[in-house]
Amino acid sequence: MSRYLVHPGGQIKGRFPVPGDKSISHRAIILGALAEGVTEIEGLLEGADVLATIAAFRAMGVGIEGPDNGHLRIQGVGLHGLRAPAAPLDCGNSGTAMRLLAGVLAGQAFPSTLIGDASLQRRPMGRVLNPLRAMGAEITAREGRAPLHIHGEPLHGINYALPVASAQVKSAVLLAGLYADGQTCVTEPAPTRDHSERMLQGFGYQVERQGPRACLRSGGQLRGQSLQVPGDISSAAFFLLGASIAPGSDLTLEGVGINPTRTGIIEILTRMGARIDLTALREVGGEPVADIRVRYAPLQGVVIPPRLVPLAIDEFPALFIAAACAKGQTVVTGAEELRVKESDRIAVMASGLRAMGVTVEERADGAVIHGSPLLGGRINSHGDHRIAMAFAMAALVARSDIEILDCANVATSFPNFPVLAHQSGLLLAVVGA
Repeated sequence: MSRYLVHPGGQIKGRFPVPGDKSISHRAIILGALAEGVTEIEGLLEGADVLATIAAFRAMGVGIEGPDNGHLRIQGVGLHGLRAPAAPLDCGNSGTAMRLLAGVLAGQAFPSTLIGDASLQRRPMGRVLNPLRAMGAEITAREGRAPLHIHGEPLHGINYALPVASAQVKSAVLLAGLYADGQTCVTEPAPTRDHSERMLQGFGYQVERQGPRACLRSGGQLRGQSLQVPGDISSAAFFLLGASIAPGSDLTLEGVGINPTRTGIIEILTRMGARIDLTALREVGGEPVADIRVRYAPLQGVVIPPRLVPLAIDEFPALFIAAACAKGQTVVTGAEELRVKESDRIAVMASGLRAMGVTVEERADGAVIHGSPLLGGRINSHGDHRIAMAFAMAALVARSDIEILDCANVATSFPNFPVLAHQSGLLLAVVGA
């Protein structure tokens, strides 16, 4: 089991891109597989999560070449061209793959089963199963968790109000809507990432968007595209953190996606006093992109507005470290969704910070973090890739070494993180395998 040993000190400097956006990579593969004609993708994330989605569509008869240095070529089979897989489809550690595939498979004329690793099979799937069942899908699960046994049934469109903001559930329902009779609409209680809506339209499928509501009708067709995946702001977040907290740091991250449904991390860090500048603004594959420069600045604790939580939900491990390094206290509320990620991120981050001498008041939907000097110590990441990377960056200002356990899953989203982090100035070594 791999672990990180990170020595204290260092600065984050340089100029480089971060890996392709994981959320967009998943969606590009799914829509490319369901499109008519060829889809060419550049900048694809070659992490384990995305590779699981590729393997699933290959198992259903889709011709896919690559990935090769971020390039993928998909020979789409059309909305009704998938074939029954010969074995369960293994989503690995990817909740995105499982939830989005459930939406696609709910509309197929064949039975299928979705499985995952031990961590994924502990994660609740009820939020996506409920609306799919309301559309007519027959899905059996173990207490709302994987394995998911999906039996293809005729679907009907629904008007679904999400009880909790979730881009994955929204996307799964819209994907099922491609196969449902009539119109399918999803209304969300707060903004979430809109990559699915943007990409569906990019593939030529009409999506009507009005405020928090997105609707589509079945009967359309997806057309193969050439597209570029922007850099992943969720991966950039760890370097934004590191450069913000380590004196003397000056870093530019190239070609990062700045979709307004994903930039909560930038707004929150800026509220805390971070020096972040966006330059070379442009559009790539229908998504806004920029180069992001970040330089060291003293941080101040803040009360994080609940409206920003969905816009930074995957970046909270990095934000917890920023809060620990800030002067004063930082208050997080409305973030109960963090408890059902790859780990219970509130509990695991609180435990790790306490082990480093930080006072954390854990709450059901968040925490109060009191900024203080960081000690070193041993941190159990509980196999959560984002927690491992966040605590690695904490070593920049720690008083002694930080040992981070169970880091293998970093490969799900950021396979070259140890190399890139070390090259930029973090004193990190990977130990074990």
